[in-house]
Amino acid sequence: MNYLFAVLPDRVKAEEAYTALEKEGLPTNQIDILGQGYKSADEFGLIDPNKQAKKGFARLNSWLVPFGFVAGYAFNALTGIEILPIGNIGNHVIGGIFGAAAGAMGAYFVGGGVGLAVGSGDALPYRNRLNAGKYLIVVKGTEELTNRATRILRQFEPENLQGYAEPTGA
Repeated sequence: MNYLFAVLPDRVKAEEAYTALEKEGLPTNQIDILGQGYKSADEFGLIDPNKQAKKGFARLNSWLVPFGFVAGYAFNALTGIEILPIGNIGNHVIGGIFGAAAGAMGAYFVGGGVGLAVGSGDALPYRNRLNAGKYLIVVKGTEELTNRATRILRQFEPENLQGYAEPTGA
């Protein structure tokens, strides 16, 4: 499946472009308008970078916190560092808690930060444009269909015209 995204400055241009695509015989069930009064980014299925960041954090957190606890406990047991005057076991547990906290921080910064930075692909710039009041025309279909749509949409001088091809499973 191929996708074509065109960013248009206002609702009037988006509607004109949609009408032009319709007049040229492109199937309307393969054309979407995203923007205020039409489909939202979530309804269309653009990835929300915040959700990706949360998933990355949760995935790493599930194993980094227990690993951090074990590592902190073992480190304190091996070095014999006295954190508080509460005995060896108490100090080992406190070392484990510090290790678990370090694991949680690592999951937050790596899992959440990387999910936010790279988990969304090009969805974030499109979401930002929608939030700025712009409109997107999205055409999905064969390569031939998206090429026809590209020729038609160019006459409306979109701010951005970008095609994508879904990778085929080998």
